[in-house]
Amino acid sequence: MSTDVVLLGSTGSIGTQALEVIAHEGMTVRGLAAGGAQLDLLARQVVDTGTPVVAVAARGGAAALAARLRDLGHTGAVEILEGPDAARDLAAAAHPSWRVLNGMTGAVGLEPALAALGAGATLALANKESLVVGGDLVRQVQQRPGQVVPVDSEHSALAQALRSGRHNRGMCAAEVDGTSEVRRLVLTASGGPFRGRTRADLTAVTAEQALRHPTWSMGPVVTINSSTLVNKGLELIEAHLLFDVDPDDIVVTVHPQSIVHSMVEFVDGSTIAQASPPDMRLPIALGLTWPDRRYPVPTLDFTTPMAWTFEPVDDDTFPAITLARAAVAASATHPAVLNAANEEAVDAFLAGHLAYLDIVGVVEEVLAAHDGTPRGRATLDSVNAAQHWARDVAGRAIRRRTS
Repeated sequence: MSTDVVLLGSTGSIGTQALEVIAHEGMTVRGLAAGGAQLDLLARQVVDTGTPVVAVAARGGAAALAARLRDLGHTGAVEILEGPDAARDLAAAAHPSWRVLNGMTGAVGLEPALAALGAGATLALANKESLVVGGDLVRQVQQRPGQVVPVDSEHSALAQALRSGRHNRGMCAAEVDGTSEVRRLVLTASGGPFRGRTRADLTAVTAEQALRHPTWSMGPVVTINSSTLVNKGLELIEAHLLFDVDPDDIVVTVHPQSIVHSMVEFVDGSTIAQASPPDMRLPIALGLTWPDRRYPVPTLDFTTPMAWTFEPVDDDTFPAITLARAAVAASATHPAVLNAANEEAVDAFLAGHLAYLDIVGVVEEVLAAHDGTPRGRATLDSVNAAQHWARDVAGRAIRRRTS
C-alpha cells in the first residue's frame, strides 16, 4: 500500500532528503510547498514527482513557476497556490490517511501544522518552531494519540527509545493513560563549532565561522541556532510538549560525535540510547513510515575502533538552554517570544548588524519584558500577537546595540 505524502518545505535540506526517501519507497506526492527562493529546483521537483498541487509563498511565484514548468516541457495539470497562506491551504486539504511532512523553517510552519492536524492527517514534524510557538494550539487541534510523529533526529531517537518501556503520555503516545516508567530524557548536542570556547573567545565570531557545523549539513538559521545552543533549547521545549515530560526531567549532554541521538533513562536505572550515523534520512523515513522501518541508511561499523564521549553543557558560555527552561515554565507564549526574538537576532547577525554574543542577549532582554498568556488559554491570535510584539521589541534591542 503506497503512502501519500504532502511535503512542506520541499526545497530545503529536510525537503530534498525527504524526496530521496519518497522516491526510494515509491510513495505518492500529493502536494509540494516551498517559499519560492529556488523556483528552478521546485519546478524540477514538480516534474520528477508528478505532484498535482504546489504551494508557493512568494508573491508572483505562481506565474514564475508556471513559466519554468513550460520551459521544462511539463504538460501535466498542476494547480499552483500562491501567497503566505498557500502552504496552510495545501495542508488543510490533506486526506486523513495521508502524511504531511512539515520541513519548513521557522514560525511560519505553525499554521500549516495546525491545518494538517485539523484535516486529520498524520503530521511528520521536522519544524520544531511550530510546536515551540504553538504547543498549546497543537494540543487543542490534535485529534488522536500518535497523530504527531517527530522527525528531528533527537526526538525521533527519543520516540524509538521510549518503545523500550511504558510511557503512554504526550502527543506521540499510541495510547494515553498517564502511566510512565520514564525517569529522564537525555538530549544530545554536538556542541556546534564553538564547543570548548569561553565567552571571551566568542566576541569576534563571524557568520562564516558560525556556519561551519562540524557534523550536520543544515540551513543557515538552524546552523546558527546550533552554534548558540538555542536549537537545543527549542528541542528541550519540543521534547517536553511531545512526550509530556517535565522540563526539569530533560537534560542535555554534549556528544560531539553525533552518533547517539538521544537517550531515555528509566526508573530502574536502565538507559536506552538510539545510535546511528548522522544521516537525517533515517528520522525522515521513520516519520513517513512510523512505526515501520523500511528505508536503509549506512550503519555503524563496530569492527573498527571508535569512541563516544559525553560532557556537560557550559551554561555560562551558552545560556540558551537555561533561557528555554525559564520560558517554557513562564507562560504559554514565552516560548513563542523566545523563538521570534531569536529569529530576528539571527537575521541581524547573518546580515552583519549584530554581534554573535548579542544573539542570545537580545533573546534574554525580550523574554524579560514579556508578560505572557497563562498556559491553556493561548489562541492563535494571542500567539501571533506575542510574536509580533517580540519581533518589534527585538528590533529595537538590535538597533540599540548597533547604534
